[in-house]
Amino acid sequence: MRKVLLVASAMAIILVLALLLTQSSAETIPYSIKGTSGEIEFRQYPSLVLATTDNSPNDAGFNLLFAYISGSNKARDKIPMTAPVITSQKIPMTSPVVSNATSMSFVMPAGKTREETPDPLDSRVRIVTLPEREIAVIRFSGYASPQEVDAVTSRLQDGLKKGGIETEGQPFLMRYDTPWMPGFLRRNEVAIEIRR
Repeated sequence: MRKVLLVASAMAIILVLALLLTQSSAETIPYSIKGTSGEIEFRQYPSLVLATTDNSPNDAGFNLLFAYISGSNKARDKIPMTAPVITSQKIPMTSPVVSNATSMSFVMPAGKTREETPDPLDSRVRIVTLPEREIAVIRFSGYASPQEVDAVTSRLQDGLKKGGIETEGQPFLMRYDTPWMPGFLRRNEVAIEIRR
């Protein structure tokens, strides 16, 4: 019995250490919480500079963006990774504009202006600036499968509609964790810009 307890304790310690080591050391972009309504959180974000690329269903844009922050830029600078990684939703086909494009973006470190951000060497990576804005967010765990993201997006849009809150633009996914983080510990969020 004592041997079983020792083995179980050792396994628990190893699991805790492994989980601590897998925690992302990436800086999280700053925001302030303006309020909540049920599971929806309202946040104010400052102006942000993003490195953005078109994305394919298998997240191929990640490699382009990772190369950019690893030095594939005109200054050959290494740029610290931040969280979250932002992925736009597939835009529904509507008339008169038809699009099924998605994008993936890395947020530049807090306080970095467009002028301080080096230009990419690869023309598939664009540097864009988002103005200060308020967004509505629902947080969830797991691997952010398309089905999970669609379900959370529906809950977010329904909750905002019931609250009479107008949205702007398309929903987007924010993922905070490294690929090897266990699903139950992952932080994901679906968000959309709102007008108050």
